[in-house]
Amino acid sequence: MLAQTHDIAVDAGPRRAGSARQRFCAVTGTVKPVGELIRFVVGPDGAVVPDVKCRLPGRGMWITSTRQALQSALARKIFARSFRCDVRADADLVEQTERLLEQAALDVLAMCRKAARTAIGFGKVETALVRERVTALLHATEAAPAGTQKLAAALGRRADAARICVFHRFASAQLDLALGRSNVIHAALLAGPESNTFVARVARLERFQTGPAAMPYGTPVSCAEMARNAAAAHIDGGA
Repeated sequence: MLAQTHDIAVDAGPRRAGSARQRFCAVTGTVKPVGELIRFVVGPDGAVVPDVKCRLPGRGMWITSTRQALQSALARKIFARSFRCDVRADADLVEQTERLLEQAALDVLAMCRKAARTAIGFGKVETALVRERVTALLHATEAAPAGTQKLAAALGRRADAARICVFHRFASAQLDLALGRSNVIHAALLAGPESNTFVARVARLERFQTGPAAMPYGTPVSCAEMARNAAAAHIDGGA
């Protein structure tokens, strides 16, 4: 039984890991969609490394994407047991994982820009809300209430408003770097696989921060549904 558990708890490498739709969580002992899990590998120096994009070489183990699950893995020394070797888990592994999840979400915004899936700036966002198929709105944390409220009113006039996610969690400096522009306060993501990937990655970040019942900011039902669809299709743009 232990051998069988080990076989499904540790994958044979990133290629096989990326092709799977479900994996075994080493903490909960249950099989879950890959969108609800995080892959971890052991680096050349013996340190445990979060592989949030499923690209790093070597065998990988999977843990439910929550702070609580990762903290439990550390407390119970599950990494050493699953990898069957001496490993080092840094004291800030939880914080490191959270930072990587956040950056993985922001990385997709560059893909959205290159794929012409973005409208940046108040005027262009307002126009997009009238003319385009929109997946999500992004407001910088520094956004003035007046501008945010005007765009909320424009969003409310759409028949599909309940299906558009609204995010208000990234600073303008973060959006600047991700979108290749300066002083980004408002942006819209137009419909497309890249935008769905962004929503799925933010959903995973939210789940990690606040638990399995978490949903991303914005309209909970639509965002959760979009995240589930992305996870079910194993959508990942590779950024």
